[in-house]
Amino acid sequence: MSRETAQAPAGRPLDDPSRAVLDQAAHENFPVAPFFLPRAWRGDLMAVYGYARLVDDIGDGDLAPGGGDAVLLGLERARADDRPALLDALEADLHRVFSDRAPGPRHPLLRRLGPTVRRCGLTPEPFLGLIEANRQDQRISRYATTADLDAYCELSANPVGRLVLGITGTTSPERVRRSDEICTALQIVEHLQDVAEDLARDRIYLPEENRKRFGVTETDLAAPHASPAVRALIAHEADRAARLLDAGAPLLGSVHGRLRLLLAGFVGGGRAALRAIADADHDVLPGPPKPTKLSLLRAVGATLRREG
Repeated sequence: MSRETAQAPAGRPLDDPSRAVLDQAAHENFPVAPFFLPRAWRGDLMAVYGYARLVDDIGDGDLAPGGGDAVLLGLERARADDRPALLDALEADLHRVFSDRAPGPRHPLLRRLGPTVRRCGLTPEPFLGLIEANRQDQRISRYATTADLDAYCELSANPVGRLVLGITGTTSPERVRRSDEICTALQIVEHLQDVAEDLARDRIYLPEENRKRFGVTETDLAAPHASPAVRALIAHEADRAARLLDAGAPLLGSVHGRLRLLLAGFVGGGRAALRAIADADHDVLPGPPKPTKLSLLRAVGATLRREG
């Protein structure tokens, strides 16, 4: 679950990791809490983002140096690189968010999350799913089938969409289903953009059954540029992501106003990223193909015009 990371220098006060995590919102592929949303929504989305970003940074080994987060979570500074222990400590702190007992959460990002959880009536399950996805990243680095990858996305991506619905008070079974399709698609898009970066972390999110089908080896994925076989595989996975986006896009027609615009940003952003991958002739190995701001705006506008 790799993304760009802004790290704070060592030796800062212990609450600096919280600020460093939140500052990363500006570097994400999709807007986290855009200006046009109501202030309350923006604050709640940023609280959820801070938590999700912290979980991913622990799982990816991207915490700010110095061990500040480990200390905040109640661990010794010397255990700052012990990812399973950090995830266990984070889960314990998450349970404090949902408990009425003192003391409250240790980490400032989880203290920030508490009011959002109470105000929006959020449940622990989506937050626990994100932790479990990162635990899985410590154990599993390859996925045999598309179904296996989708099960991973159920933990790593789909909880985020469910939390957005919870924050905006728009949860329903049908909306959750559509949201899951969109979030799984966006996770696949990110995997396609980050093939080289993920491989550097010894992770491959391209299902083995499809790699075999297209005759793609791990050596092929380590090359400076994609071979015809790799391009065909990336095109296949991109087509699946596009179909999932299309399946989930009717979610936009079920909501109104600024939430509809936010969701159009997610769907349009995914489509613009897929267009960037196609424009690169599906050669993702030199680096992540990124859409321009103009192409992103056009994709969001087109998504709004067709209501998904």
